[in-house]
Amino acid sequence: MPCRVLICAVVFSVLPSLAQQPTIPSTGNPGLDQYRASRIAIFTDDFGELARYREANADLKSPALAENRVVFFGDSITDLWKIDEYFPGKPYLNRGIGGQTTPQMLIRFRQDVVELHPKAVVILAGTNDIAGNTGPLRLEDIEANYASLAELARVSGIRVVFSSVLPVHNYTPQSQNFFAGRPLEKILELNRWMKNYVAAHSDCVYLDYFSAMVDDKGLLKRDLAEDGLHPNAAGYKIMVPLAEAAIEKALGTH
Repeated sequence: MPCRVLICAVVFSVLPSLAQQPTIPSTGNPGLDQYRASRIAIFTDDFGELARYREANADLKSPALAENRVVFFGDSITDLWKIDEYFPGKPYLNRGIGGQTTPQMLIRFRQDVVELHPKAVVILAGTNDIAGNTGPLRLEDIEANYASLAELARVSGIRVVFSSVLPVHNYTPQSQNFFAGRPLEKILELNRWMKNYVAAHSDCVYLDYFSAMVDDKGLLKRDLAEDGLHPNAAGYKIMVPLAEAAIEKALGTH
């Protein structure tokens, strides 16, 4: 066989394997497996999803001298929260991205928080870390990421509000997958860690959504979320005054 023909044969035999999509190991949770498979392009091309708010950040003006700008920073629970409607007239910015975990948030914290020059940041994270959205994480790894976010804020002169991880429920058919991946004991442990961290750092405030939204079984109250995870209007209505009080405490305006 001529050398040129042999080379072509080898190349064409390799091409199908190169075109195959990378596979992600099964988690044992079909819903999570499907989600992770759908995110391969994000995980490989823009893991932190810096593109999401890049243009909005570029268009944003610097805060006025007396402006108490606050960034709400987190995952889908923040992303779905209509901050401008629930806090009318407030200089609050929503920088939530659905599905994100703390490793992703660390990547974009400088762009989506620090460089916006807020006086405070309200961080709501952790539930997707527990679920394993971007892979398994030990509790101590999640806690280390929390600490890194706080340290980045601290050196930038930004006050930190650590929001508790919300409870979840399994009272509806659509809540089953979300509930299965978020054991209550892990939620409680992360919340304990945040309380202890805040107690040791005077520039941080703990925002306890959990206690206001949990029922007598340790689950999210049924009427606060249809899917067991994401607050509905009733859920956000409970969260608003708690967030406002925490922000006022962080800024020293209460």
